Amino acid sequence: MEYGESIQDLISFLEESPTAYHAVEAVARRLETVDGFIRLQEGREWRLEMGKSYFTTRNGSSLIAFRLPRVDYRGFQMTMSHADSPAFKLKGKAELAGEHYVQLDTERYGGAILSTWLDRPLQIAGRAFVRESGQIVSRLVRLDGHVVIPNLAIHMNREVNNGAVLNPQTDLLPLYGDGAAKGELNRRLAAHLGVQEGNILGSDLYLVNDAPACVWGPHGEYYSCGRIDDLACAYAAFTAFERAEENPFSAAVYCLFDNEEIGSGTRQGARSTFLSDVLRRIHCGMGRSEESYFAALRSSFMVSADNAHAVHPNHPEKCDPLNRCYLNGGLVVKQAAGGSYATDGAACAVFREICRTAEVPVQYFANRSDMPSGSTMGCCIISNVSVNTVDIGLPQLAMHSSYETAGCRDADLMIEALTVFYGASVEAEEDGRFSLTLPRPKPEAL
Repeated sequence: MEYGESIQDLISFLEESPTAYHAVEAVARRLETVDGFIRLQEGREWRLEMGKSYFTTRNGSSLIAFRLPRVDYRGFQMTMSHADSPAFKLKGKAELAGEHYVQLDTERYGGAILSTWLDRPLQIAGRAFVRESGQIVSRLVRLDGHVVIPNLAIHMNREVNNGAVLNPQTDLLPLYGDGAAKGELNRRLAAHLGVQEGNILGSDLYLVNDAPACVWGPHGEYYSCGRIDDLACAYAAFTAFERAEENPFSAAVYCLFDNEEIGSGTRQGARSTFLSDVLRRIHCGMGRSEESYFAALRSSFMVSADNAHAVHPNHPEKCDPLNRCYLNGGLVVKQAAGGSYATDGAACAVFREICRTAEVPVQYFANRSDMPSGSTMGCCIISNVSVNTVDIGLPQLAMHSSYETAGCRDADLMIEALTVFYGASVEAEEDGRFSLTLPRPKPEAL
């Protein structure tokens, strides 16, 4: 097995992104300082120029970047992934003083595998809003030190290995400190931010698993880390977006959304108007009509990149007999008759041609017919931006565990495929045909 070329860079991104706020900040920093993209504010007028590259953020936790060709464009080549992962969010009043201990009052964010959060060091991270020079300013937070959600000893819960049920309000509250720790959380937060406690006006703080990633297997073929779903796809799509050469026919668009794990129904989620707002503003900025905007959507294509369930070595029976995928086996196209994935035959055909050109293997995933399917952003986005969409992902194990596992080679394969995708142009014909313009091979590859 060939070691993944991008794995260390991917791991660095995973480890510097404990929350969606940190992930978006990491991407924005690279766009602005390394790639020379121009940051746009949603609340100000945009002045766009052909041949330039731009990005904007919403809520500090979602980001859309786009690259305009030097000549007029037919449509948009878009990818989207999500920056959030299951975690535990601290409530507004977080300290819970009890018998000799101070705990933290939390609630679940997303569908976590609860048992994987017990008996491991967890870090507090997120953002806080502080009063600063007459303004309210958002600041990233990543506190030093850890808390732990301790398990109940087997001697006190003899049924723990027989499928014990965990109550989020009583079994999953982290231990913060002893009785002397009362009031310490706010003091530590203020010291971290360099402000007075009274100047902290609000916060969005989470418990996250910050355990270092590890690459393992006899040939270094696997890696494990927190938040592989979906930051691995976010990283691969972004890297392809950076590497792709200018597309003379289509504008390249990279989307990183928040709140997928809780249904995407926020103003910064995939169900919001964020993407449609950006696309319309691009169109208006180019002096094009509303009529031509709808025509451009017909010549646009979306790749929704969110991870897929690989065959589990202990439970292969949980997967469909034929539509199943494996770590390091290639990109996964996801399909579901019930519409929880956006892929249809047309979108699958287009993406298969992309992967064939990139020489990237394709796997297919569908749930067993007697099991409900998960869902992705692919079906969320089309209510506001109705374009041909394919749902893909990287195969992984232990999705929604606090520490997940995936294959080192697969991220490289996604980068290769999406780099070709960003250089392509897809034009839908009225009779169901597609005109697919693919990038020419580089001279050295001829």
